[in-house]
Amino acid sequence: MTVDANTRIFLRPIGNPLPLGFLALAGGSLVVTGLQLGWLAEAEGHDVALILLAFVFPLQLLTSVFGYLARDVVAGTGMGLLAGIWLSIALVMLGAEPGATSDALGLFLLIAAVAMMVPATAAWTAKLVPAAVLTAAALRFATTGIYELTASASWQDVAGVVGLVPCAIGLYAALALALEDARGETVLPLGRRDPARGAMPEAGVRAQL
Repeated sequence: MTVDANTRIFLRPIGNPLPLGFLALAGGSLVVTGLQLGWLAEAEGHDVALILLAFVFPLQLLTSVFGYLARDVVAGTGMGLLAGIWLSIALVMLGAEPGATSDALGLFLLIAAVAMMVPATAAWTAKLVPAAVLTAAALRFATTGIYELTASASWQDVAGVVGLVPCAIGLYAALALALEDARGETVLPLGRRDPARGAMPEAGVRAQL
C-alpha cells in the first residue's frame, strides 16, 4: 500500500471504560437484589426502575461505545447487551404493578442470558476476571427469568442471591482495572491471557482492554 508523504495518522488513546460499566452493573444488580430479597419494599419497584434508567443504562451504553472505539469487541458487545437488558427490565417494571411478574420479561431474560454468554465465552480466552463478571451476569438474568416465568418465591430468593455475585466480582474488576490504568501496571490480578497480556499500554491503540 502506498502512503502519501503528507499523510498523517493520529491515534487518540482513551481511558479504559470497563470500570464504569462494571460499577454500573454492580449498582443495578444490587438494587434489583434488594427487591428480590425483600430488603426494599415492593412499592419501591418503580424507584428501582428509575435508578436503572438514570444510572445503569446510560453508563453501560457509554461503556459499550468506548469499548468499540477501543477495538474491544468483548467490552463493546457485553456492555451493549447489558445496557439493553437493564433498559428493558426498567421499562417493564415501570409499567407493572409492584411485585408483579411478567412472562414476556422472563422469556426475554432467558435469551438475554444466552446472549451474554457470547461475549463471556470470548472473554474467557483472554481476561478471566471480566469473563467471570459477564458469566455471573448471565446467571443473574437466567435465574431472574425463571422467577419471572414461575412467580416462585424460591426462585426469587435464588435470583436475589445470585445477583450479589456479579455485584461483588464487578466491584473487584472495576477496582483492578482502574488501578491498572492509573498506575500503568497490574496491581490486582485480572487473569489476563494472550493476547490480552500485552494490553496494558494505551486504551484505544490496543486490541484488548
